[in-house]
Amino acid sequence: MAFGLGALLAVRGAQPPGFDREWMAEIIEHRNPIWEAPSLLFNAIGGGWFAVFVVPLGVLAVLLIVRRPWAALYWALACGVSALLVQVLKALFGRARPEDILVAVDPGSFPSGHTANAATLAVVLGIVIGRRWVGVLGVVYTVAMMLSRTYLGAHWMTDTLGGLLIGVAVGLLGWAALAGPLERERARRREIAAARFAGAAGASAAASSASSSPSATSTSNPPSPDDGVAR
Repeated sequence: MAFGLGALLAVRGAQPPGFDREWMAEIIEHRNPIWEAPSLLFNAIGGGWFAVFVVPLGVLAVLLIVRRPWAALYWALACGVSALLVQVLKALFGRARPEDILVAVDPGSFPSGHTANAATLAVVLGIVIGRRWVGVLGVVYTVAMMLSRTYLGAHWMTDTLGGLLIGVAVGLLGWAALAGPLERERARRREIAAARFAGAAGASAAASSASSSPSATSTSNPPSPDDGVAR
């Protein structure tokens, strides 16, 4: 789908679609320092060495530490394939960026690498962690990244849509390929967690029983010395 969108934009030539031009005009007209600071923050964390090395390697290390090798493989493959597709499509289509750019950028506007990174992260971590709040945060982060890229003039809106399609597609296709091992890994972790909980509960019950036994003995009446003596 991202390739099809890029091909459609390439067929149109250098002139961006009306939607892109109208959106960019609105963005430029309503630029405000209040929105510039968070947009620059997203620019920093969503690309460059931080997004290319720190985030991928950090997440990979955490997944290996918690003994989730299949999740680590899924994450590594998704990040690598997503980044590769972005660079291939940038070189293939060579789309010009908007003119009013507020940050330094490399050549090639389509697709947005920042958005592809964000969408890949959102999909993969949402699947690996399996919590609804992770998915919600991922959606919010991805949409915010898309808006920040257009606010800074680094991309047309269709560039960010292309990045979104790449990230979502790579994440879902990777999950489809590794769904079996990932689910078995998750089920095994649930079993281990349940066993540990049961063991901890049993140990706590045993400790409670042991601590209450001396108390019961000490509160019982000791036998009288005269017991058993004939009177």
